[in-house]
Amino acid sequence: MARLRMFASAREAAGTGSDEFAGATVGEILDQAGERYGSHFVGLLDTCKVWCNGEPAERHHVVGDADEVAVLPPVSGG
Repeated sequence: MARLRMFASAREAAGTGSDEFAGATVGEILDQAGERYGSHFVGLLDTCKVWCNGEPAERHHVVGDADEVAVLPPVSGG
């Protein structure tokens, strides 16, 4: 299963910083996470960047059992 890592507001919405999901693509992983964590988490995804193994990834990106998908919300600060 692929590991999903969540940061900042995505972590808060999910209630955890990481989880594992079985899926063939980034989109399948995110869809399963949305089902598990609910509408608030799903709403955040529209503003987040998604990376797979340290590289930007789209929903159609293929993932394997050893892959890590990261959800990165926008960062602000000064």
